[in-house]
This record gives sequence, C-alpha cells and structure tokens, in this order.
Amino acid sequence: MTSAGAATRPGLVRHGLVALTAVGILAAAFELFSEHHWNGAEQLVPWVALAAVAAATVLVLLPGGSGVGATRVLALLVLGASVYGVVDHVLVNYGSGPLDERFADSWDALPLLTRAWYAASKEVGPAPTLAPGVLGQTALLLLLATVGAPRRQRAVAPG
Repeated sequence: MTSAGAATRPGLVRHGLVALTAVGILAAAFELFSEHHWNGAEQLVPWVALAAVAAATVLVLLPGGSGVGATRVLALLVLGASVYGVVDHVLVNYGSGPLDERFADSWDALPLLTRAWYAASKEVGPAPTLAPGVLGQTALLLLLATVGAPRRQRAVAPG
C-alpha cells in the first residue's frame, strides 16, 4: 500500500462517519415529524438536540480542526438528551402497562424484566423508544468522526 493511500484512509472514514451522521439526523427528523412531536416544551427537546447535532456536524467539517472541541461538547450533550429520552419513553410506556387491555389484569403479576421489555419494545405504551436511540447513535457517530481529527494548535507565548 502506498503512503498516499494510507494518508487518505482516515479522512475517508471521517467523512463516511459524518455522512452517516447526516443520515441519522434526517431519519430522526422524519420520525419526530411523523410522530407530530412538538406538543409542549418537553417534546421540543429532541428538536433542539437535533439542531445541536446538525450544528456540530457542520463544525466538525471546519478546516484545521477548529470546530472539533465544540463538536465534541455538542455531541455529548445530545448523547445525554438521547439517554434521557430513551429512559423517559420507557418509563411512560411502563406506566401505561396497567391501562393496556391485554395486560390490565396481569401487568402486576408479570416479572419486572418482562414488563421492562414490553415498555422498551413498545409492546405497551405510545412512546417510541427508537427515535431517541437514533439520536444517540447519531451523536456517537459524530463523536467517532472526531477521533484523530486535526486540532487547532494554540499559540504558545514565548517564555
């Protein structure tokens, strides 16, 4: 393998990860839009997170690595919002288990792990757990795109 080929491989992988991030942003936006996810302040949180990860995606592409630090911070914030979203959706679904006609009489008798699985898999409840999960995956892809990215050098004062 030539050294030129080895030199372009990290850039190719980074751009591939950024492209997958863009696909994740579009997929999450489509899911939020199709679920009419804008009723109330709490439902606007993923839209803000989506805007943040979109901004971070632009920042990671700035020349000389000048946006890498901000990209990492934004991606970590979005990852936190994603974890919150998954947990919140599972808890909402779990709470609706006793109201589901299929489980109303047996919900409390089911093992805890079974109830948790039903809530996470949306067997019960209205809240999709995949949407915030995709947002987290998108943030992780963007974080991976920053690994080995060039960083802006700070000027060191002569001392």
